[in-house]
Amino acid sequence: MFLNGKVAIVTGASRGIGKAIALALAGAQADIVVNYAGRVEAAEETAAAIRQLGRRALVYQADVADTQQVQEMVSAALTEFGKIDILVNNAGVTRDNLILRMKEEDWDTVLSVNLKSAYNTIKAVARPMVKARSGRIINISSVVGRYGNAGQANYAAAKAGLIGLTKSMAKELGPRNITVNAVAPGFIMTEMTEHLTPDAKEKLTSAVALNRLGKPEDVASIVAFLASDFCSYITGQVIGVDGGISI
Repeated sequence: MFLNGKVAIVTGASRGIGKAIALALAGAQADIVVNYAGRVEAAEETAAAIRQLGRRALVYQADVADTQQVQEMVSAALTEFGKIDILVNNAGVTRDNLILRMKEEDWDTVLSVNLKSAYNTIKAVARPMVKARSGRIINISSVVGRYGNAGQANYAAAKAGLIGLTKSMAKELGPRNITVNAVAPGFIMTEMTEHLTPDAKEKLTSAVALNRLGKPEDVASIVAFLASDFCSYITGQVIGVDGGISI
């Protein structure tokens, strides 16, 4: 119950890693704003699971790449709960291709959803957090944001940008007792990785020191830890949750 009474916004919380994070925070006794883009049924399922844990859930549709929609979501969260203690920037998409074949719209979409969205949400929650002189912001980056990956120039650039944003925001918001950290997952079994062939999955697994691909819950547990008061003196860090693939 180390997040008892806290309120968290989790973007892209209807499925995959976002859903696991929302449930982990709720399991630690936080109330959750379940942000989603298009799958209302999945978002409602996440909210129902949160309520089964005895916590409150606000389901809110917003394109987090849209500044106005983000501002309206934060206002709705403040109206519903009265405060925002935790922000988890998890929303993300992929549009993979080699750079010579990558469409400009695919570059723009990935940068907007994966990076601009974090600018939007952090700017929107910064004022109430600064006023409260307290806050936890966790950005979900990626191992490819640290090391790159062929065929994912747009995704890697966005996730690397999140790391730079994390460090800059840690310096800006630190004096107001707001910590900002990033989590860099490796290859996690979600809808984004379901399209991989068995041979591709086996090749990836063989490169992981723990000899398995990750689960969304592996990421969710470290996010819950970073959101807690146990991490009051940790900021500006990038924590890999990759099973050792980066070594």
